[in-house]
Amino acid sequence: MLIYAFYSTDSVSHDILAIEKVDLCAARNGKTHHTDRFDLMKREIPKLVVRRGQVFKLQLHCNRPYNMERDQISLIFSVADVEKPSFGHGTLIAVSLKNRSTDLGKSFEWGAAVNSINGNLLEIVIKTAANALVTNWKMDIDTKIVDNNLSRSYSLPQPFYLLFNPWCREDEVYMEDERERNEYVLSDTTLIWKGTYNRLRPSPWKLGQYERDVLDCALYVVAFIGKVNPSSRGNPVRVARALSAAVNSPDDEGLLLGNWTNDFSGGTAPTKWGGSVEIMQRFYRKRRPVKFAQCWVFAGCLTTIARCLGIPSRIITNYSSAHDTQASMTVDYFVDDDGKVMEEMGADSIWNYHVWNEVWMSRPDLNSQEDNYDGWQAVDATPQETSNDGMYKCGPASVIAVKRGEVLKPYDNVFLYSEVNADKVFWRYAGSGNPLKLIKKDEFGIGHFISTKAVGKWERQDITKSYKYDEKTDEERATMLKALKQANSAFSRYYLNEEFNEVHFNFELKDDIKIGEDFSVVIHIKNKSSEKKHTVNGNLLVESVLYTGKSRKDIKSMKFSEVVEPLTDKSVVLEVTFDEYYKKLLDQSAFNIACMASVENTDYEYFAQDDFRVRKPDIKIVFTGKPTHDVAHDIHIRLENPLPIPMTKGVFHIEGSGIEEPLILKIADVQPKHFAETRFAYKPKYVGSAKLVAKFTCKEVDDIDGFRVFEIAPKPDDMLMNENNHDKIISKVANEE
Repeated sequence: MLIYAFYSTDSVSHDILAIEKVDLCAARNGKTHHTDRFDLMKREIPKLVVRRGQVFKLQLHCNRPYNMERDQISLIFSVADVEKPSFGHGTLIAVSLKNRSTDLGKSFEWGAAVNSINGNLLEIVIKTAANALVTNWKMDIDTKIVDNNLSRSYSLPQPFYLLFNPWCREDEVYMEDERERNEYVLSDTTLIWKGTYNRLRPSPWKLGQYERDVLDCALYVVAFIGKVNPSSRGNPVRVARALSAAVNSPDDEGLLLGNWTNDFSGGTAPTKWGGSVEIMQRFYRKRRPVKFAQCWVFAGCLTTIARCLGIPSRIITNYSSAHDTQASMTVDYFVDDDGKVMEEMGADSIWNYHVWNEVWMSRPDLNSQEDNYDGWQAVDATPQETSNDGMYKCGPASVIAVKRGEVLKPYDNVFLYSEVNADKVFWRYAGSGNPLKLIKKDEFGIGHFISTKAVGKWERQDITKSYKYDEKTDEERATMLKALKQANSAFSRYYLNEEFNEVHFNFELKDDIKIGEDFSVVIHIKNKSSEKKHTVNGNLLVESVLYTGKSRKDIKSMKFSEVVEPLTDKSVVLEVTFDEYYKKLLDQSAFNIACMASVENTDYEYFAQDDFRVRKPDIKIVFTGKPTHDVAHDIHIRLENPLPIPMTKGVFHIEGSGIEEPLILKIADVQPKHFAETRFAYKPKYVGSAKLVAKFTCKEVDDIDGFRVFEIAPKPDDMLMNENNHDKIISKVANEE
């Protein structure tokens, strides 16, 4: 039990009640406030972490018994980083100790009362307001005797931490479902979906909100990077909006520096991060942006900060995500005669996937008698476009409002709406002075498989319907028109070039392509005419591309001209070998494939485009024996080299439950079809659900990861028996094994 000692410098009567020691009751408070896993609470000299709107206990060791009739105790609370706290701004709070523990005031009031008296030990209960400021609070304890002007004043040597409280009904972040609270507040590891819409790939992410320096870093980011006024730190809407800017660095030297090139010299490639802890510890230590991040890294760190502060949060992935730079509700691409996208002519893009956050809170700033916008709010910390205040921030945008197409609601709903529901439009550019020709309009190509980790399960939950109505329904098109009218966009709908029904095209790509393998792209052409043959001219194109749809590199293209006889089929095949694509791969190994074709003696032009990502190998994590608390286990990590060339300079990066510092394990070069392997000792520190996360990088391939979720069993009771039963213990354990 930790005891704080206090020393008074006041020269006062010895008859005044003196508080000699204070016990923070860290174990009891931590359990009831769901904060016992914080590193701060488990230190030899703990710091108190509690949640607002909920009672916590302190034990005061006094120089004599507390006298309810004579003694008066006042508690003074002040925000630790405010030079001149004031009652008017809510940064200074004073409460008198009541004699009944039921007399703690209303939900939005602070209160304190006597809980029990046992000799010189006085146990008190303190209740903070349900809308109290989420920050570090100093606490002073003043004692005096009735009708006596003399007093003593004592200060807790260290501030205590006050967090949002999803368990408190009056808190704006209240979440009713216990399973959801466990997932969205307490869980310290999650999954982030990456890849493409036709190859969804989960990647583990260690949030680590309880680890050393993470809570201090979170509060620092809110106060000094996000510059949230102290009097607004209890408002989850203000805090979430500030975090969407503070997690990135363009405006305020925030947590992370984004980098969407293929050059990560001077920092860490985004694909090499496996969690938030190292990032936040590094930022808190050096106070400058950590290099480098892309969307999932921004989202992972924002979730860590939100859960750390007590705001329920989850990570969202949107496949085929639009980046609409003009708020036009369309993403416009311009292609040349070969079907190659001309990046220099447009700033719009479609990301293979984009990752953002949702935070759970009520929205009193939006709600009315007719409409309620409480619940999940979208927040995007990736610096894509500036908000209306000129800063790179986005949200919180009510997900309900996004689905309804209410793009004028704050904050940044128009950008979020476009990300999930814009129209994709392709124009053929035939040179300066020639008119653009609309060759493809895709009303259903944006916003697929919107994904998050399922509650209590290590699998995907599809939440597409929370953002948009089903494609090809009247509701979806009506919502789009409603959004266009609200945004006052000049966009008008066009029809595709006239359909030519005699020739049918089908674009085909093998579903499962493993890195290291060759692959082929096929265009099937079918002539439906029973009398007329048709000549089809075209071009097949394969490019490597960043997952953002930018920085394209040609890998291979092939022009073709095929005469298709009546009622016959022709197939055009473009073979791509590993040697042809390997050295042109960009970060995350994504490809774009396209086909531009025309039918001679008609005005009909066919265009098709698709994205895919080659599959990486899985990392296997194998235990020796059943995971048991405080028992050392040998962990075996392995993956097969899928490449036809050696993997060199390989490194395993291991994080997980109870691993304080990430393990960096180097391995020897791995020949084709051989295994990269390593082992390490792991001793679980607690009983219950746990996770291990492994990431592998080498010179030849990156972004390979794996994870394992397991239950840690308690150490057998018979292991704790006295030495007189030693032989019996050994025999029993051996038989059980």
